[in-house]
Amino acid sequence: RYQRGCRSLAANLQAPGSVVQNQMITVAANEADDEEEYDIPAEIENVVEQLLVGLKDKDTIVRWSAAKGIGRITGRLPKELADDVIGSLLDCFSLNKTCLCSKISFQETDNAWHGGCLALAELGRRGLLLPSRISDVVPVILKALTYDEKRGACSVGSNVRDAACYVCWAFARAYDPAELIPFINQISSALVIAAVFDRDVNCRRAASAAFQENVGRQGTFPHGIDILTAADYFAVGNRVNCYLTISVYIAGFPEYTQPMIDHLVNMKINHWDSVIRELSTKALHNLTPRAPEHMANVVLPRLLPLSVGTDLHTRHGAILACAEITHALCKLAEENNRSVTYYFNEKSLEGLKQIHQEVCSNCQIYFLTVCTLIEKLSLSKMPFRGDPIIGGWQWLINDSLRSLPLVSSAARQHVKESAVSALAALCDEYYINEKGEADPALQDELVTQYVSELQNTEEMIRCGFSRALGALPRFLLKGRLQQVLEGLKKVTLISPADVSFAESRRDALIAIAKVCQTVGVKGDGPQDEYVCKDNVSQIYATLLNGVTDYTTDSRGDVGGWVREAAMTSLMEVTLLLVQNEAELIDANICKQIMCWLAQQSAEKIDKFRAHAGSVFLTLLHFDRPPVPHIPHREELERIFPRSEKETLNWNAASEAFPRITQLLGLPTYQYYVLLGLSVSVGGLTETTLRYSAQSLFDYMKKIQNDSSAMEGFCETLLKVFEDNLRNDRVSVPLLTMLDQMLANGCFDIFIMQENHPFSVKLLTLCKEEIKRSKDIRKLRSSIGVFCGLIQFQGDMKEKVLFQLFLLLCHPFPVIRKTTASQVYEMLITYSDVVDPAVLDEVMTILSDTNW
Repeated sequence: RYQRGCRSLAANLQAPGSVVQNQMITVAANEADDEEEYDIPAEIENVVEQLLVGLKDKDTIVRWSAAKGIGRITGRLPKELADDVIGSLLDCFSLNKTCLCSKISFQETDNAWHGGCLALAELGRRGLLLPSRISDVVPVILKALTYDEKRGACSVGSNVRDAACYVCWAFARAYDPAELIPFINQISSALVIAAVFDRDVNCRRAASAAFQENVGRQGTFPHGIDILTAADYFAVGNRVNCYLTISVYIAGFPEYTQPMIDHLVNMKINHWDSVIRELSTKALHNLTPRAPEHMANVVLPRLLPLSVGTDLHTRHGAILACAEITHALCKLAEENNRSVTYYFNEKSLEGLKQIHQEVCSNCQIYFLTVCTLIEKLSLSKMPFRGDPIIGGWQWLINDSLRSLPLVSSAARQHVKESAVSALAALCDEYYINEKGEADPALQDELVTQYVSELQNTEEMIRCGFSRALGALPRFLLKGRLQQVLEGLKKVTLISPADVSFAESRRDALIAIAKVCQTVGVKGDGPQDEYVCKDNVSQIYATLLNGVTDYTTDSRGDVGGWVREAAMTSLMEVTLLLVQNEAELIDANICKQIMCWLAQQSAEKIDKFRAHAGSVFLTLLHFDRPPVPHIPHREELERIFPRSEKETLNWNAASEAFPRITQLLGLPTYQYYVLLGLSVSVGGLTETTLRYSAQSLFDYMKKIQNDSSAMEGFCETLLKVFEDNLRNDRVSVPLLTMLDQMLANGCFDIFIMQENHPFSVKLLTLCKEEIKRSKDIRKLRSSIGVFCGLIQFQGDMKEKVLFQLFLLLCHPFPVIRKTTASQVYEMLITYSDVVDPAVLDEVMTILSDTNW
């Protein structure tokens, strides 16, 4: 049908232009002769009809086969009939149009669009779409490149967009560049938009490939090579990078700037996927400097009515877009030394003010969106100082914080962060006077209200207002520091009523560090304005108390969130003091911080162990200036060299425990590391258990022959047991650890001594621990310890056997059975425990009785 030059590369290279032209004329003349007479069987119409119906089949493979079939048959039909087929095919893209060769009515479904695009691509690839038809096909393809229809909770159309890219790829190969010149700007813009802004990675890559084919074969796409370099197959794989970086570069070419902006405004800010809506608004922020007048005079006036419309998706996207574009325009005006209102007329400013009132009267779910708007307008320094709208904004921020319990748990964190960011920006811009101070009445009302909300019975409200206090600027905290710190301290305390309020305790600890960083340090300053010698010990006491939070509930170890926040806040406050007035750091406080961090670094949960280890090494290796009073600094730097600060993987038990157990040799850290290790060695996680136990036994082997080191270690071990008696979190795994240590011969040095104090004290503590206990795991662990103690000399054997006989008579069948089994093994291992004359009888009773 349509010959684009010679298809043979050899012929192209040999033939001069006139010869090629003559060949084309000859081909056309021959075709004209051939088509004067033709006889088409009637069955062909039915075949074509079946194939056109197949284009909208539910299965992709059927649609693909139908498209191939149409291409093959059309290539064998005379020109007029082939054009009829193409006309019928184009009707498939229209709503409720009947195909010419059949009575079938094609609904505009995604299947019909996909099949139609595949068929057009096949026809284009085979040279069957005559240049006269391009003007009919291009509008269809441009629509197909943005085809995206909502279906329930998702959308359909990615296959249509992908097929449309295939059509563009086929056209690049089919047509002479001169034929496509009238449509070049439309096609190139559509392909660039698909390559950068499509939701699906396969469509972005298909569009990039089609663009590349057109640049290579047509050579008429504006700035084709430059764009291809930035938006190649691999670069478009990352969606965030496409929206926020590549788009800005491409928009630098004037042919593409406005189409890209218009596409985002028309198609993307109202997209069903909230992630796409948010990315689009950020992209508009970045694109604003490329076309500020267009944004201010066309886009913003168009968005303002949409931001108070009825469609929720459109409203959400439009509000965020207004916020981002306004912020970008104000930054641009400031950079060019113009007034912030340079790009805004009175109508636009009024429209921006109206948004929050409309949303407040309609729907609470837009708190998140309007808080972002408030933040951006405040950062833009909009001229609203003294306007009643500021009071409305403050009310909305407070209301969003109070409404946190009503928000879904998935969105809660975003709403909280958005409200807190909006509050910080609002206060910085509108609540400070020319002298750099706050209005006393406003400061009193705001701080008192926020502190009173900290005792709310709803946990999420405590969280919100804790973070809000942490975000307040210095001029609002001046003279109120003690009131704020006292309020936050109360939130961190555990009482029977709020024992499970771990999230509020976490947020309060984060807020304390933020407040300290905001007000700054002044050793002899007033305690109501600075972190100083009068309040530093109180701040540290609150933060150190957070490291001891081991609350658990149905969600698991929720205290871990509090411990993590406490460790971060301890680091931030310590580094703040070190860089300003290091003499405020007391030696005892520094010792407590490092010891607690060492304990957390030896515990069983990988995430918290890694965080503790990271904080520990940050404080140890900080050198601007160094943190004072760190106990055993030289030994610590030898165990944890500076070169491994970043590379040591604390998450991996195989790397962490061999290092942390070396701290057992340092007297200051021994108790705390042993406390952390006991939870890991006696835990249930196989890898943690294996590496922590192995590291502990390796350390024990090193000190096995050093009686003073062993005495000190055992004393510390008993102290850990004594301090955590009946504290099941520690005592149960500790019994398991003691069982393993006894079985591994860690205390062999004491075995031959009559009634060694260690064994006597350990037996007493074990008896006390299991007294009246109904905890199966604890009782089973204690059996192992009793069996291990049998090897000590003196009257220990009698006492241990007495305890084991009591456990053989325990009310719980599982305990009786476990005791009999372990006593049997013990008698095989230590045969001198029982008189050989009765040993066989004893073993028979233990093995044959149905315990």
